[in-house]
Amino acid sequence: MKLRSKPWIQSLQPYPPGKPIEELEREYGIRGSIKLASNENSLGPSPKAVEAMREALAGVHLYPDGGAFYLRRALAERYAVSPDQLLLGNGSNELIDLVVRAFVHQGDEAVVAQHAFVIYSMAVQSQGGRVVTVPAVDYGHDLEAMAAAVSDDTRVVFLANPNNPTGTMFRRAEWERFLAAVSEQTLIVVDEAYAEYVTDPEYPDAMAAVGDRRPMLVLRTFSKIHGLAGLRVGYAVGSPQVIELVNRLRAPFNVNSLAQCAALAALADQEHVARSRQMNSEGMRQLEAGLTDLGVEWVPSAANFILARVGDVATVYEQLLRRGVIVRPVGVYGLPEHVRVTIGTSAENQRFLEALAAVLAEGRGSGASV
Repeated sequence: MKLRSKPWIQSLQPYPPGKPIEELEREYGIRGSIKLASNENSLGPSPKAVEAMREALAGVHLYPDGGAFYLRRALAERYAVSPDQLLLGNGSNELIDLVVRAFVHQGDEAVVAQHAFVIYSMAVQSQGGRVVTVPAVDYGHDLEAMAAAVSDDTRVVFLANPNNPTGTMFRRAEWERFLAAVSEQTLIVVDEAYAEYVTDPEYPDAMAAVGDRRPMLVLRTFSKIHGLAGLRVGYAVGSPQVIELVNRLRAPFNVNSLAQCAALAALADQEHVARSRQMNSEGMRQLEAGLTDLGVEWVPSAANFILARVGDVATVYEQLLRRGVIVRPVGVYGLPEHVRVTIGTSAENQRFLEALAAVLAEGRGSGASV
C-alpha cells in the first residue's frame, strides 16, 4: 500500500506511554501491582472533584460548555488575569500541539532542551519543523545557551520548569536573564505541569511575564497534583493575542463536562493539594535516602518523581515488572541508563525500594552490570 503522507510524518515514532497496571497483570499473571511510572498522584483525585462528577453525571447527554466559562473564570481569579488570557485543553498535550500548529510551519525552528519532554519535539516534527536541541547542563536547561540558539527562523522556545523526566528546575535569576536575551518576537512556552510541587523560593513567577509585550504561554495541568490525569484537563495562560490565535484551531467541546466540573472542584480543594504536596515531600526524602543506601545515583528533583541511574535498564525494568512494580525507562529522552520513579505513598515507595534492592542484589550476584 502506497500512502501519500507527509515525509516527516513517516519518520515520527509514536509516543511510548507508561505501562498500565492492567496490562502488567494480564501479561505476567500477577495481582496487587503498583504503578510509579507516569507521575500520577498516588493519593488519587480530590474527593470534592469525585463528588462534583457524580452530581454532573445526569447531564452527560448534553454537550459540554464549549468555552468552559466557569472553569476559565475561576482560573482567571486564581491567577489575577482576564478570562481571555486562558485556554483549556484536553490535557496540556493538546495545547502543545495547537501551539505548534499555529506557529510552526515546514522549515521553521523550535528550540528545546536536551532531555526535555519528548512531546515538544514530536509536535514540531509533525508540522515539518526543525528541532534545535540545546545540550543540558547537570540534566537541566541551559537557558543561556538556549537563548543563544534562538535565530530568525525560531518560532517557539519550549521550557519545562520543572523538567520532565529529570525533575530539574531553573531559578529566577536565570529566567530573567533569558527573557532579557530573547527577542520579544519569539514565542516562549513555559510548561509548569509540576509547579505546585515546587518549594524552592527562587522558583520564577512565569505568570508575571505574561502580557501584551511579548508572545508567551504558561501551561499548567490538573493531571498531576490535582489527581485528574484520566480526565485530561490542561490550561494555558498567555498573551491575549496568542490565546485568540491558538483558540481558532481548538476543536469544539475539547474538554468534556465531567472534566470541567471535576477541575473546578479540585481547584478549590486546597486541602487536597496541601496533603499531596506533603506526601510528595516526605516520599521524596524516603526515596532519596533509600536510593543512596543502595548505591544508586539520583538527580535532585523539584517535581513528584525522581530520576535514578540503574545501569542495565532493560534487565532492571523487566525484573521490577515481575515483582509487580512499574517504573518508567527513559531511553527515549536520551537517558539509556536511567528510570524515572514517581513518588508514591510511603508503602509504595518502600515496596519499590525493596524490589529494586532484590533486583540489584541478583544482578551483582550473577556478575551482571546493573
